[in-house]
Amino acid sequence: MGSNAGTFTIENGTIVAHGNVAHLFYTGDVQQHNFKNFEFKADVMTTPGSNSGIYFHTEYQESDWPKKGYEAQVNNSHSDWRRTGSLYAIQDVKEVFVKDNEWFTEYIKVKDKRIIIKLNDNTVVDYTEPDNVQREKGMEGRVLSSGTFALQGHDPRSKVFFKNIMVKALPD
Repeated sequence: MGSNAGTFTIENGTIVAHGNVAHLFYTGDVQQHNFKNFEFKADVMTTPGSNSGIYFHTEYQESDWPKKGYEAQVNNSHSDWRRTGSLYAIQDVKEVFVKDNEWFTEYIKVKDKRIIIKLNDNTVVDYTEPDNVQREKGMEGRVLSSGTFALQGHDPRSKVFFKNIMVKALPD
């Protein structure tokens, strides 16, 4: 974890993201923390006005928002209009499908060029990345490749809980 490590704490067996901008990266032994095709699932609970995210195909970065990989949004009531389940700034969800102060399951599956995001088993994003996709300036790293996962601490007013995090590598 880079700057603002204190943003992340453990409370009653859950990971809590609450503080200044920070990202908690998985750097463990599974797949040498380099996943290509996978299924990811976490139970998440937001508090009102909170914003967070789950990055995938990313890599460790000391500070700022991860430049590599995609973000699955976690946001039911923050001022940012992109809601939980959005593939942030690529395929955005405007509808609110889950509620603050209630646990929900966010599921992400990547298989080759296809990304599926589900909330409580309901598909909210089904995106296939075009071949040779080109992103606008500042978003060049928002492409499928491989990498690790990161949980996002967005700002001091955001408090988000994560538990039961599971990842299953899928064959390439």
